[in-house]
Amino acid sequence: MQITRAGEYGVLGLMNLARRAPGRMAMIEEVSRTEKIPRSFLAKIFQELVKAGLVRSNRGAGGGFTLTRRPSQITVLDIIEAIEGRIIFQRCKLEKPDCEHMGGCALCGLFSQAQDGVKDVLARTTLRALVNQQKRMAAPSRRAAPPRRARRPRLARSP
Repeated sequence: MQITRAGEYGVLGLMNLARRAPGRMAMIEEVSRTEKIPRSFLAKIFQELVKAGLVRSNRGAGGGFTLTRRPSQITVLDIIEAIEGRIIFQRCKLEKPDCEHMGGCALCGLFSQAQDGVKDVLARTTLRALVNQQKRMAAPSRRAAPPRRARRPRLARSP
């Protein structure tokens, strides 16, 4: 399983919207330019996110795209699955399983554990958390000056 560029660009695009004031519309051209994502590709991705109910679009003057919920209420899993579909590592987890080893396969159990772990990390990570992490990473490193060594008091020499 590999997250496609569409999934990656969807997360980056929504991070861009999350950095804006609540309800503030963003034009696709602006998001595209800022995030260095091809405009037409981003427009298709955003339409998928509109269908999934994560983004609202308005046409006309003052239109554009905005989040439908607060960034703290949208997870990376929400975004990825809106664009890529359900994350499924193995055939056993499909709605209609296509596995000849159902029920007795250690590999299916391992893949199930891995899938659950990945989905858990993505479900616990919100847009707000990603935006905050990005801010911390972009902030100039403020390395503390090395601590000064305290001078030892000089002992008076006796004559």
